[in-house]
Amino acid sequence: MTIAPATPADIDELASWRYESPYDFYDGDLDPPLNPERYFVEHDDEGRVSGFHYYEQKGETLEYGLGLRPDLTGRGLGLDFFRRGLEFGRARFQPARMRLYVAAFNTRAIAVYERAGFRETGRHMRTFPRFGDVEFVEMDEQ
Repeated sequence: MTIAPATPADIDELASWRYESPYDFYDGDLDPPLNPERYFVEHDDEGRVSGFHYYEQKGETLEYGLGLRPDLTGRGLGLDFFRRGLEFGRARFQPARMRLYVAAFNTRAIAVYERAGFRETGRHMRTFPRFGDVEFVEMDEQ
């Protein structure tokens, strides 16, 4: 697996991803990237995009977002994928701390993040035209 800056073609591919409900909240065309330079994609051994990692430096904190290709979700691949992105982010940005935000309904992702050593540090609501109010969990690496 390799992680590299996302190209415009990679960003287009991410926009085509469709997840089953309730994970359709993460469909790629719902929220086009405002900062595509912050996206990095992971390629498998055949060169296909298997997922993306997103990093945003805020002071000493690196905010980390990610997404696994829809056909790869629910297959036990999340923890290793998540950890590869963490290691890449730490090496590239050298943050004092890592933070992420995840929709509260996404219990399978929260379980992965907890297994990787993240703990809930807060919650907030965001409003989306298609989904209404959605609660988010803030998690920091412990």
